[in-house]
Amino acid sequence: MCINKDLIAVPKNLPKSVKVLLLNDNNISRLSADSFPELLNQLTDLHLTGNKLEQIEPSAFANLPGLRLLNLANNRLLAFSPEAFPVDNDLRELNMSGSLYNRSYSNELFNLLREATPRLSALDLSNNDLLYLPEDAFSNVGNLSRLDLRNNSLVVVTDGTLRNVRLLTLDLRENSLKELPNGTLAELGLQAGMRLWLAGNPWDCDCNVEDMVLWLRRAELVVDRRELACASPERLRRTRLLQLNATQLPCAYADGDMKGVLETSYVFLGMVLALIGVIFLFVLYLNRRGIKRWMYNIRDACRDHMEGYHYRYEINSDPRLANLGLNSDV
Repeated sequence: MCINKDLIAVPKNLPKSVKVLLLNDNNISRLSADSFPELLNQLTDLHLTGNKLEQIEPSAFANLPGLRLLNLANNRLLAFSPEAFPVDNDLRELNMSGSLYNRSYSNELFNLLREATPRLSALDLSNNDLLYLPEDAFSNVGNLSRLDLRNNSLVVVTDGTLRNVRLLTLDLRENSLKELPNGTLAELGLQAGMRLWLAGNPWDCDCNVEDMVLWLRRAELVVDRRELACASPERLRRTRLLQLNATQLPCAYADGDMKGVLETSYVFLGMVLALIGVIFLFVLYLNRRGIKRWMYNIRDACRDHMEGYHYRYEINSDPRLANLGLNSDV
């Protein structure tokens, strides 16, 4: 059943026999318990793409016990209550592509996945500008087999994130991934029969990517592995990962980076020495009178000592004084 009349709310008195309901491209901004006031046992597919949905409140889908597919793409959700679905719901496919108002509302999404969709098998989270995936994001969706994370801003996929699922397809294209940690590579390797997409990420080709390159060469699950290319450093830009040699990969503390580390160390050492010098001068200033007195004492001692030498020299140089000295001794 297709309804497109620039609606601001779900129509009332829907036929009991409706199985597929299309409410795309309207102005529906809110779903509540009043949106579907009558029981619709046969409704399995609900499409609400391109609306202006901001809130999905508790019990919004309570009267849709047979709902299996929910398409909420291209909305601007601020709140999505985990209590929107019946406790024993049968939701299998959820499309939330471009549906979050901004990345700060991702917690709403992950709370929903943890608490309300235990039978979910297909999930589309593309185009949401997501930065990270909590380690327990998919802990309660053990049946998940298709996961689309294209065109987000993911900077890392940590090991443990995919531990509880057995995926058949995983799309990570067009994110901000610079490398995949060894734990994540091992986890992906356990996904038997999975197809993985990784193109369009800015891979950082230093020595940390060496294990990933070796993994790609033997991992046939990466569908687009021949397209993966370096984004940095500049001399390796656009070089295919599969064509890299270990000798080409710079390390964080080699070459120019090592020079930067040494320069930083020298600057720090200079600051420490300068500080010691300032402290030394400050101590001298505080004890200037004592130092002056000490210097005078040294001067007087040196003068007395020199006068003694001078006196002996005069006696030794004049024979008469020398004889006088001997007679005096006698």
